[in-house]
Formats: sequence, structure tokens, C-alpha cells
Amino acid sequence: MTDFTMRVDQNKYLPAGGEEVHAIVTVEASGPIERAPTVEAAEIIIVDTSGSMSYDKIAEARKAARAAIDTLRDGVYFAVVAGNHEAQIIFPDRAGLVPATPESRNAAREAVSRLVAEGGTAMGRWLRRAADLFSDYQQAYPGAIKHAILLTDGKNEHERAPEFAANLAYCTGKFVCDCRGVGVDWVVAELRQIASTLLGSVMDIRRPEDLEADFRAMTQAAMGKTVADVALRLWTPRAAKLNFVKQVSPTLEDLTGRRTEVDALTGDYPTGAWGGESREYHINVRVPAGNVGQEMRAGLVRLVLPESGEVLAKGNILAQWSDDPVQSTRINPRVAHYTGQQELASLIQEGLQARTDGDLDTATARLGKARGIAEKAGNEETAKLLDKVIEVDPDTGTARLRRDVDKADEIALDTRSVRTVRMRKDPEA
Repeated sequence: MTDFTMRVDQNKYLPAGGEEVHAIVTVEASGPIERAPTVEAAEIIIVDTSGSMSYDKIAEARKAARAAIDTLRDGVYFAVVAGNHEAQIIFPDRAGLVPATPESRNAAREAVSRLVAEGGTAMGRWLRRAADLFSDYQQAYPGAIKHAILLTDGKNEHERAPEFAANLAYCTGKFVCDCRGVGVDWVVAELRQIASTLLGSVMDIRRPEDLEADFRAMTQAAMGKTVADVALRLWTPRAAKLNFVKQVSPTLEDLTGRRTEVDALTGDYPTGAWGGESREYHINVRVPAGNVGQEMRAGLVRLVLPESGEVLAKGNILAQWSDDPVQSTRINPRVAHYTGQQELASLIQEGLQARTDGDLDTATARLGKARGIAEKAGNEETAKLLDKVIEVDPDTGTARLRRDVDKADEIALDTRSVRTVRMRKDPEA
């Protein structure tokens, strides 16, 4: 079985009258790698076949889809969906998913080789078709891992916003979806909305020829998942108010609005499927102010399987009031680190939006501040991406926007703004 451990990092001490409790909850999953082949799993590959995918993009998408098919382990149920303004199941040629075998892989590869680029783009319809395929499979294998890959190169132009929202709501909780945008004509916010709702990732692929390796890596990661539909279950006292629950590593994701009530004091927050990995969560609770010396439990965090209620790991969030200013004013380093990472993402997204809106002063201020935070946090990748959008005078520290910015660099900065780095082990950092 996969083993889960949980660690809570916080400064539990509050000053007299203090009410805000912050904690970073680290969850680690580990277990024998040989278990993955025994886990029931299903994979759906969704390929954009709209007209804009013509020429090199559709050719590279075919290669990428074939690489994903080849990476599936034996017995995993799968299908391939071609998406334009409609959604067509190109494999299998009958209803439902089929298990991966040498014969089914060859048939799927043949079907993928016939993909052509034509028509519009309606991503919600593609996802809905995938959800229906997964739903049929779910009835037979209720505890299975369900994962999809979605590739697009364009905007969701042939589906009205209400329809897209309804389709996305229909898919929520039915599978995890990792999204990829190739080229420079897709909208980061659209894929981020899909990935956020479906507990997946979004990444930019600058060159079509990089799709094949990326699809193979995504499928390998999906094949390594061993536990499906895990939830972070949080209890707080009756008089407390939960301000937020956010995933802060490896990417930023606000889970606060995703709560499912368990009882009056307890709620579940979805985390999706797990393999051998580590994730961190920032929890903020407001509690009634206590007297000096008083201690209370501000929260009980459990990692659970919602269907059975099985507890995989647990930890306490504490609060104790102190009149020692050294104790009560100290900020836990992990809390400080991830608070800074959240600010960094907000500054980048606000700065890029201001740049798009023509508000160059705001863009310069936000992105310049982001550059300083990225450097201090050791987030070298983000710092390098920011350097392609702004330049900072090393002597004065003054930032200014670059005149000519490659659209691909701007998309990469926006897409990767939610990826965080773990805190350096050096306490001085």
C-alpha cells in the first residue's frame, strides 16, 4: 500500500488578543513502485484537430498521441478523442474504453495517424465526451485512477461561455486532466480554468516537436498514480472561521471554494490522485482570542479516502497565547516562504494583465517587485522568465519593461507563475 505521512509547520504562539493561525501542512506519499501495475486505471487522450492545427502541429500531435499510447501499461483502459467544434471518439470504434494490449495499441496508433486538422474549437464538449466515457468505466471500477490529457493550440471560440461553464461543471470530480497549450495563440486563463477545476496541470509547449516527449512524460506520471480521489479533511472548532485552504506546492491552487461539507464543523477538499510525491498546503484559521497561557486545537487535518472514510494521515493545528514577544511575533519560515510564493504569482499575473491593458507603470511596478521576490526565494526559473519581460538596473535596482517581448516568453511566464519552489534547507535563506 502507498504510505502517507503528514507534517504541520507553524508558530502556534499568538500574542494576547491574537486570532490568526497559519500552518503549512506537508503530505508525502511513498510506497512500493510495483503496486502501480495492479491499480485499475483509465486514460483518455484528447487532441485538438481544429483548422489551426494544420501542418506541423497536427503532425507532431499525432506523434505525441502515439507516444502516450505506447506508454500505457498493459490492462489500462483508454480511448482517443479528436476535438474541434465537436468531439469525436476516434478510438475505439465502439462505445466505451478498451484495455491496452499490443493489438489495441496498434489499432489506436492507426486511428491517430488519420487525424486531420479542420473545424473550430469547443473544449468543453471534448471534456464532456471524456467524462461520459469515464462514467461508464467508473461503474465497473469505482476506485480507479481516471486521467486525461488535453492538447490545444487555440481559443475556445466555438462554445459560448455558459455552455463551457456547464460542461466544466459536468466534468468536475469525474477525472483529472492535464492540459497543454502549443504555440502562442491559446489562452492561458482558459486552460488554467480547466486544469484548476479538474485538479490537473497546465503547461506551455513552445515548439510542436516538443510534444512527443511531454506526452510520454505525462503518461508515465499518470501510470505511477496508486490512489484515486484523496481528500484533505479539515475540522475546525465551532467558534473558529476558516479563511482559506490552498495548495502551495508544487503549484498554487486555491481549494477554499471546493469544500464538500462532512458535518457542521468538518469539510473535505479534493486533492485528486496520488503516486509517490509530496505536496504542501497553507491553512489559515481565525480563532477567538484566548488568555495568556491558554492552548487550543485550531484545526485537525486528515488525509482521507472519502468513499470509505479511511484516514491515511493526520495532524493538528494548534494555538497558544503568550506574553513573550519573541515567541508570538516569530513567523514560521515555511509559512513566510509560501506566503511570498503566493504574492509572487499574484504580482506576475497582475503585471502581465496591466501590460496587456496598456498600464505600463503598474506593469513595471508589479513585475519589478516580482523579480526581487523570485531572486530571494531561489526561484531561478521564474527569475529567468521575468528577465525576458523586464530588465533591472543592477546598480539602482530600477526596473523597466522591455520593448519587444516574445509572445512565447510572456505565455511561459504566465503559465508557470503558479509553480513554486520548495524552501531552501538553509535557515538563513
